[in-house]
Amino acid sequence: MNVLSGPPGRAALAPSGALKAWLARRGRDQRALWLHLRRRWYVYAPGALAFVVAQHFLLFNLTQSLPYAVVWLDRAGTPLRGDLVVYRFEGVELMQVRKGQRFFKRIVGLPGDVVAVEGRRVRVNGFEVGSARQMTLDGNRLEPIAAGVIAPGYYFVQGTHAMSFDSRYRASGLVHASQIIGTAHVIF
Repeated sequence: MNVLSGPPGRAALAPSGALKAWLARRGRDQRALWLHLRRRWYVYAPGALAFVVAQHFLLFNLTQSLPYAVVWLDRAGTPLRGDLVVYRFEGVELMQVRKGQRFFKRIVGLPGDVVAVEGRRVRVNGFEVGSARQMTLDGNRLEPIAAGVIAPGYYFVQGTHAMSFDSRYRASGLVHASQIIGTAHVIF
């Protein structure tokens, strides 16, 4: 390799002939790709548009929290009891759950409903919605939600899977209406 002079105290390495050839090929390949995309934009534009629309209106559920794989997202209207909703998580970050992450759950409690907690069993208006686990899978302690009346603008959400991280837990909590992205309608 050739050593080039640089700032005092530093030696810079010159690229070898093979590296120069590889960089030149890579640059030509990238220019050829962009030229191809510019000339054939009409082939790729419908796919890009479909991808953008799918990201905005479709949701793909790959977890066991609900038994549905693909849903259509309706961003208008007020959710009702029993509706599936997609919302941005704003609770305590545990396991691999991060703030802003999208969750997909069913509404089981509306503003004004009464949440009761007996031990680790949680009820909404007298109907049992499940038991709160004591620990996460990675060993963090979980506390059940506090008993009380659901405040205006908040919802109690629940997944159908027993291990679902939902409103049964203080760390997840109730979901505010501002967190809700939309109501989900099952496609399959």
